[in-house]
Amino acid sequence: MGSGGEMKINGKEEDALKAPLLKPSENVAITVVPAKGDKKVRTVKFKIGEIKCTSCSTSIESMLGEVNGVESAVISPLDGRAAITYVPELVDVNKIKETIEDAGFPVEEFPEHDIEVCRLRIKGMMCTSCSESVERALLSAVGVKKAVVGLALEEAKVHFDPNRIDTDGILKVVEDAGFGVELISSGNDMNKVHLKVEGFNFAEDGNMIQSCLESTLGVNHVEVDLAEHKVTVSYDPDLIGPRSIIQRIGDASSGSNIYQAELYVPPRRRETEQLQEVKMHRDQFFLCCLFSVPVLVFSMVLPMLHPYGNWLEYRIHNMLTVGMLLRLILCTPVQFIVGRRFYVGSYHALRRKSANMDVLVALGTNAAYFYSVYILIKAITSDTFEGQDFFETSAMLILFILLGKYLEVVAKGKTSDALAKLTELAPDTAHLVTLDSDGNVVAEIDISTELIQRNDVIKIVPGEKVPVDGIVIDGKSHVNESMITGEARLIAKRPGDKVIGGTMNENGCILVRATHVGSETALSQIVQLVEAAQLSRAPVQKLADRISKIFVPTVVIAAFITWLGWFIPGEAGLYPKHWIPKAMDGFELALQFGISVLVVACPCALGLATPTAVMVATGKGASQGVLIKGGNALEKAHKVRTVVFDKTGTLTIGKPEVVSAVLFSSFSMEEFCDMVTAAEANSEHPIAKAVVKHAKRLRQKIGPNTENITEVKDFEVHTGAGVSGKVGDRNVLVGNRRLMQACNVSVGSEVENYIREHEQLARTCVLVAIDGWVAGAFAVTDPVKPEAACVVSFLRSMGISSIMVTGDNWATASAIAKEVGIEKVFAETDPLGKADRIKDLQGKGMTVAMVGDGINDSPALVAADVGMAIGAGTDVAIEAADIVLIKSNLEDVVTAIDLSRKTMSRIRLNYVWALGYNILGMPIAAGILYPFTGIRLPPWLAGACMAASSLSVVCSSLLLQSYKKPLRVRDRDS
Repeated sequence: MGSGGEMKINGKEEDALKAPLLKPSENVAITVVPAKGDKKVRTVKFKIGEIKCTSCSTSIESMLGEVNGVESAVISPLDGRAAITYVPELVDVNKIKETIEDAGFPVEEFPEHDIEVCRLRIKGMMCTSCSESVERALLSAVGVKKAVVGLALEEAKVHFDPNRIDTDGILKVVEDAGFGVELISSGNDMNKVHLKVEGFNFAEDGNMIQSCLESTLGVNHVEVDLAEHKVTVSYDPDLIGPRSIIQRIGDASSGSNIYQAELYVPPRRRETEQLQEVKMHRDQFFLCCLFSVPVLVFSMVLPMLHPYGNWLEYRIHNMLTVGMLLRLILCTPVQFIVGRRFYVGSYHALRRKSANMDVLVALGTNAAYFYSVYILIKAITSDTFEGQDFFETSAMLILFILLGKYLEVVAKGKTSDALAKLTELAPDTAHLVTLDSDGNVVAEIDISTELIQRNDVIKIVPGEKVPVDGIVIDGKSHVNESMITGEARLIAKRPGDKVIGGTMNENGCILVRATHVGSETALSQIVQLVEAAQLSRAPVQKLADRISKIFVPTVVIAAFITWLGWFIPGEAGLYPKHWIPKAMDGFELALQFGISVLVVACPCALGLATPTAVMVATGKGASQGVLIKGGNALEKAHKVRTVVFDKTGTLTIGKPEVVSAVLFSSFSMEEFCDMVTAAEANSEHPIAKAVVKHAKRLRQKIGPNTENITEVKDFEVHTGAGVSGKVGDRNVLVGNRRLMQACNVSVGSEVENYIREHEQLARTCVLVAIDGWVAGAFAVTDPVKPEAACVVSFLRSMGISSIMVTGDNWATASAIAKEVGIEKVFAETDPLGKADRIKDLQGKGMTVAMVGDGINDSPALVAADVGMAIGAGTDVAIEAADIVLIKSNLEDVVTAIDLSRKTMSRIRLNYVWALGYNILGMPIAAGILYPFTGIRLPPWLAGACMAASSLSVVCSSLLLQSYKKPLRVRDRDS
């Protein structure tokens, strides 16, 4: 009905059409354009200040034209935007900048010289120390200006100087650091088209197509894959488009060599790789189970079940028993085949002069395994030696770690789908039309959305999505832009208005001229925002990784000192000989003490402290309606002191609803409802649908139900005001006050008071006039969720403040905020503005959680310390968030924060158990009690202590299963 939130730009304002709907985050704008001939040219774009008239821009253009190497210069006299094409072999960008500044004009937004950007997919990162190692390796490379590595995304974004290093060199840097790597994209250009070409089978054909395209103005880069018959072209959308490129390939045909190109959509490799990774971890875990479980049975279970386990004590040779041999045979594949990944990881970590969890696992399992091998050799060679192997320690340690890795991979499997979900919002096809000189449609074809070029005219019928950003040139309609602007109402569109790609055309056919395509569309820029936010690494570091940096060398040094502390005095005879057990010598006793120190300090419990708690908490949270995406979300959520709520669909239900209906005339309510239903029956506006639904419900309550609806005649839609028509012999108007004024219907004081009363409550008033008099009215609102006020109050009791940010108008936002008890409001805020508000709050030292549901919330969700998405919202918002409220219940905002606090407390307790065992166990394992009490902690018992510490940590985590929601509004109401 209303159109107060629509974005209007006059069609005459040509310059406004050139500006992106969302400003890109970076101003780097150097593109490589192969010129016609052998000269390779570049185009640099920047802004020149103090351009006051056309003569200013003309004088600068003529001055630059005299510079040797400058091919062309175009400067806008309106805003000073400049695009200069030059030959880098003859002149550089700094010379161009100096020439302009010498003329007395300041240069702004000047791009850093020759900086390009590439994105990489990194394989093999397991923890934050891995991502830090990759980042350090990249930053240490010559020519790399900036590098950001995202652990969750498994991607890196690298800014580099192409004159000093290329993408192959960057890939080699990552490979040398011990990680797998693939190039996702390179160059500053974001516009690429992938084509499959029929008709070329030889290298000469590929060379012909490549040279033809490279000589085309606007084509930046061409890659030809002869084996797959594919061509990838990077281009400048200001100069050329994908359909022109396809036509250019066809023009390259000669004689019998006829080339036909068509659009090719590359498969999404990330999904395939994630499935393969999950399968690999699962297979490794089950393979480990195949060997480790029998080892555990032969070591701990059967020996306790007499006489069933007596056969394991049967001696094969000297003191070698059947059980010992079986444990060796079963444990060896676990140690060296299944556990190979830990050796490889340790090798690369030590090469980088760091120590991660791989190093700890390798040290612990190797100590256990090789000491057991030593015991086995002694048993073979001695008929009196009595020793206990602990092959099971090595096998079970690897088994637990593989289980944790498998669960971790499964849990984060879908955390990187947000970008793909955003991209899928745009329709696959569009209706391309051709207009004659009078603006009449003379031809229409369906093409892929990726083939749309700037200035194309697209026909959009009701119920279809807008494919790209553009301006309406013909027709009228209402467009649902809620996923971009946050406005709950439909926005009226008429010639001269902008439309945004991915939004939904509700009613009416419109013709749109494309102004922004490819990476310039608002949707693509939101994708880039989400991508950048996900790549930025949280400052919080895992406690286990921090401890491991000093844990490993500390334990190794302690074990070595223990061995020396017993071996040297033993050789020197400084302690009595009877301290040495039978069938041992001083060296073996010292070695046992050293290995016991190493094994009792094994990081198994340290490694399980966080993942087991996270695993239990996420499982419990899901059963309570809260989906928490891993430990990072838990770790940050417990620090939240400010919660920012979106309004539409978050604090409110998100569906217009009639809350009041009143008569101002002598018409009966039955007759009134019948006429309203007839008049609004053909309207697709959501408020009209709400009015019709309420009128029908009223009609059923107050009188006999009738299926016959009087047909409306002379039906007319008044854009942004309402509808009119003739029902029977009566003229009916249904709309807002503007429609009444336009049709000369007087609005009396009683009606004015009704409108004023409900507008103060941020409700929309729909007036109904019959034969020139206001007969009645409806008040429509988007109702607040019943639990919203209670949730805000409970958060306040937890020491958490609430803020509302929305794209809606101030009146609606203020009224809703007052109703739910929120004091601070930011209204009429676009998607980027929401993210900026989050950053402003973070700049004040606040830890911020964002609760939203729409695509327009995605940048804010990823910018916040913790993003919470309503489950009934869009898939994009759900994928971009850290926490998803599965049941769309605001009570679960409280649940998520409270559960994170409980979980972090449990994780701290787990570390107390894990480190407590190590701190107490290491001195005992080192033999501090042996001289006084004769108590010695042999390696097998040290392994048992290590297992006990792990068991205590797991049991501590399992106590989270008893967690209960702190707030249940429905229980309170009942």
